Amino acid sequence: MDKTINAILIHGDDNVVTVTESLQAGSVATYRNDGEIVEIVVTEEIPKFHKIAVVDIRESEPVYKYGELVGEAIKNISKGSHVHDHNIESPKGTP
Repeated sequence: MDKTINAILIHGDDNVVTVTESLQAGSVATYRNDGEIVEIVVTEEIPKFHKIAVVDIRESEPVYKYGELVGEAIKNISKGSHVHDHNIESPKGTP
């Protein structure tokens, strides 16, 4: 049975995926990683086109999307959680 893909891992080094539809807490985000289908239980409401953590990200750790640094965690972020400006800040020196 084919799984419905509703999230995108853009680069293999990313620690977040982007969801392609709004997801509710308790639903499953499904994405491909090197040909494997990966599923993550979503822990809170995630708006369409927002990011979720695919691993636990500790406070002060970098957040990667596109294989590039897009921010730093300002508090611990659990796997399956929404990643946005409430829990990350832009890289230093970025307006």
